[in-house]
Amino acid sequence: MTEAAARTEAADESTTGTAGTAGIPDGTAGIPDGTADAGTAPLPVPRPARAGRTETVRFAATHTLPAFVRGAFHLRPRVVAAYAALGQQGWSAATLRAMRARHGGAPVEVRGLSGPLLVLLDHADVQRFYELPVRTLAMDAPDKYKGLSLLEPTGVICSHGDTREERRRVNDDVLAADRPVHPSCTEFQALIAEEAPALIQGSELDFPLLRRTVARIGRRMVLGDAAAGDEELARWLLSIREEANWMRMRKGRAVAAEALYRKAAARVEDYAARAEPHTLAALARSHPAASGPDAAALDAVGQAHHWLLALDTVGPTVARTLLLLAAHPAEQEALRAEVDGGGAELPRLRACVQETLRLFPIVPDLVRVTRAETEWRGVHYPAGTAVLVPALFHQRDPEHVPAAHQFVPARWLRPGAEQDIRMAPFSHGGGRCPGEHLGVLTAAELTAAVLRGHRVTGGRPVLDPCRPLPGILSSAGIRLTLAMR
Repeated sequence: MTEAAARTEAADESTTGTAGTAGIPDGTAGIPDGTADAGTAPLPVPRPARAGRTETVRFAATHTLPAFVRGAFHLRPRVVAAYAALGQQGWSAATLRAMRARHGGAPVEVRGLSGPLLVLLDHADVQRFYELPVRTLAMDAPDKYKGLSLLEPTGVICSHGDTREERRRVNDDVLAADRPVHPSCTEFQALIAEEAPALIQGSELDFPLLRRTVARIGRRMVLGDAAAGDEELARWLLSIREEANWMRMRKGRAVAAEALYRKAAARVEDYAARAEPHTLAALARSHPAASGPDAAALDAVGQAHHWLLALDTVGPTVARTLLLLAAHPAEQEALRAEVDGGGAELPRLRACVQETLRLFPIVPDLVRVTRAETEWRGVHYPAGTAVLVPALFHQRDPEHVPAAHQFVPARWLRPGAEQDIRMAPFSHGGGRCPGEHLGVLTAAELTAAVLRGHRVTGGRPVLDPCRPLPGILSSAGIRLTLAMR
C-alpha cells in the first residue's frame, strides 16, 4: 500500500489511532505523569486498535481466506502450486506490514467469520504470547479444534485442564522432548537406512517417491514394522485429514469421517499392541500412566494419529532442504564430513533443516484462544478471544531478521538460536512442539542418507541463491537430480 493510500484509508476509517489510541502521541497513552491536579481531566485509557472495513477485507483476501483454501490439515497441492506462481505470500506480508505501520505495531483486532481475531505484529507482544501459560492462552482455538477433533479427538491439542496436562506429560515422555537424541535413535536410524535406498535407485528423485518412502518410515516409527505397507490405513487417514480441512462445515461428511476415524483407531490399537518396544506406540502403551486408574480416559495411544501426521511432514521438509542444498553447492560440500561420519546428532545438517523450516514452515500461523481475560498494551480482552501470531511473516521479516529471505543455516549454530523468538518453526513456551528434536533428527537423517554417496546437482523449480527465495515452495513439484560421487 502506498503512503497516500494509507493516509486516505486512515482518513476514511477513523476507527483507531496510532498504537491503538486516538489522538494520543506514541508512548503517552494512559500513562499518568504525576503533574495533573484535581481539576485536570483524566488521561484517556488506551483503546483497542481495530481494523477498518477496507483493512479487514484486505486481511481476509490476502491472509485468512488463502490459508483456508490451502488446507490447514492437508495441503491441497494444486492450490499451493497456484499460490506459489502468483506470489500469494507476498500479498500477505504486504498486508501485515501495512497493518503494523498504520497501528504503530499494536495488536490489531480484525473481524472474522468466527469472531474477533487479535493479530500480533510486534515482537514484544509475540514474546508475551509465548510466555503466557497454556491454561491462559490455550491451543484449541475454535476453528483449529473443529478440524483436529476429527483427526485426533483424544489428542493433546483437543484436551483441556488436568487431562491435557497428563496427556502432554505422556506425549513429552514418549517423544523425549527434552533430549536432542531420542532413546530409540539407533533403531530409527536403522529403519531409515533400510528404506532410503528406494530414493537413490536412479538419477532423479521426485516428490511422490519421497512421500511414499517417508510414509513407510513414519508408520514403522510409530506403529512398528507390521504397519509399514498398510496403504489402506494411509488412505483412511488421508481422507480424514482432507475432511478436517472443512472444519465440520459439511456435517454429513464430518459424521462419515468420525466413523472412519473409529476404524482407523481400532487398527492403530491393534498395531500398537504388537509393536516393537522402540516404537512410539509401544512407548506410549508402556508408560506408567497408560496402566493407571484413568488409562481409558487418557488414551495414551490416541496421540499416534498426531505423530503419523507430524512425521508425514518430513517429506516436504527433506525435499525443500535438498533443493536448497542443490542451489547452494558450497553448503552441500560443507556437510560432507558430517554426513559421511554417520553420527547421531548431525548439527550442521540439522541447522540446514531448521533453516528450511524457518523459510517454509509447516505451520505458518500460530492461533490460540484465551481462557481468561488478558491484557495487551493496556487493553483488556475477554476470555474466548482468538490470538494470531503470523509466524512466517515474523520469521521472514527483513526489518528484524538479517538475510530474511536467504538460506543461511549458520544462524542456527549460534548459541541460543533455538530460543530466538524471531524464529519459531516449532513455536516457543508451553506450546512448543514436543516432537521438535525427533522431527528434525528424522529429516536430517533421511537427507544424510540421500547425500551419502550422492550429490544433488540440480532440481526443479530452479532457485537463484543470489535473489530472495520465494515465499512459497510447493513440495509436490520438486524434482531433484542426483549424481554419484
